[in-house]
Amino acid sequence: MHSKKKIFFQGIIDVLPHMLSVIPFGIITGAIGIDLGFDPILVYATSLIIFGGASQIIFLQLLSGGASSLVAVTSVGVINSRHLLYGAVLSEYLDKLSFIKKLIISYFIVDQGFAESNKYLKNNKTQSNSHYHILGTGITLWFFWQLATISGIVLGSFIPEELGLKFAIPLTFLAIVVNDIRKLDHVFVMLVSGFASLILFDAPFKSYIILSPIVALLAAFIMIKIKK
Repeated sequence: MHSKKKIFFQGIIDVLPHMLSVIPFGIITGAIGIDLGFDPILVYATSLIIFGGASQIIFLQLLSGGASSLVAVTSVGVINSRHLLYGAVLSEYLDKLSFIKKLIISYFIVDQGFAESNKYLKNNKTQSNSHYHILGTGITLWFFWQLATISGIVLGSFIPEELGLKFAIPLTFLAIVVNDIRKLDHVFVMLVSGFASLILFDAPFKSYIILSPIVALLAAFIMIKIKK
């Protein structure tokens, strides 16, 4: 039987290797927000409220491109909808906790933390207080993400406009999806989403950013049905 403290620190140890990618991504996110012309306080507020690199960049990019607040917020919701799946997977390990504790834990669950904690929980199903591993991974990621985005905000404030970082936005997302290019099914869904965004680009309120992934999801659903 492991103590709460030991489980918590195990979460920290398990997630530390991910900092090699999290810290540079956080710096880029903070710097891009400044480069897009937003106030440093607003850029940092996205790290506190949204706490997700891809979602933060899209939120700021949509606002800077003239999209309505509703479209920007809805887009963040669509991108972060994967957290519903994370919650469904982890629910069996958290069912005995109070609603408040579940709410606090849910704030700290992000991609890398979920991946590490899910492995730990699967291997320690009879372990009590295993949710401290989720807190260990999540709080570690949160702490380094805040430091990284603050560093990016400071860095972005000193970068001359002619050396702007807007080019880093497509590069960042290419880095996120590059592993999925090896799978033909994923490439098909990406292409459908890309073509749909071009066709629906003139949709009102810049809503193509929401409509195109919905079209891609429908295409993925049909493809799965055909394969079955």
